[in-house]
Amino acid sequence: MLSDSMNIKLIDLPVIEDYRGNLSFIQEGILPFNFKRVYYLFDVPSNAYRGGHSHVRQDEFLIALSGSFEVVVEDGAKKKTFFLNKPNIGLHIPPGIWRELSNFSSGSVCLVLNSDLFSEDDYIRDYGEFLASKK
Repeated sequence: MLSDSMNIKLIDLPVIEDYRGNLSFIQEGILPFNFKRVYYLFDVPSNAYRGGHSHVRQDEFLIALSGSFEVVVEDGAKKKTFFLNKPNIGLHIPPGIWRELSNFSSGSVCLVLNSDLFSEDDYIRDYGEFLASKK
């Protein structure tokens, strides 16, 4: 597990190795939050980006199930880039962190686990508003 001052963590998921192929899983107690929603991004063009928002209350956990992509996170003062390319390592992003996903490889799939159900009120989608919320 890698952590930084923004409380963003790369988390290694358990892997059961087998000559027939590996199995990884997520269950209660592995993530620093309980998840209520799961969704995934796929067929994202390599020149497109996703995210471009912050959550007010929700935690997220991102995994590159297939392929790779970059995640740029920012707390209003510092910025950091993570490269996700392994299906057994995910990135925990706590509330209050701006995130942008880009540089998707061909065939990449990004799995996202959220701590709560979708609520538009939980999103800050304007970067200026995000910066203002940090002051």
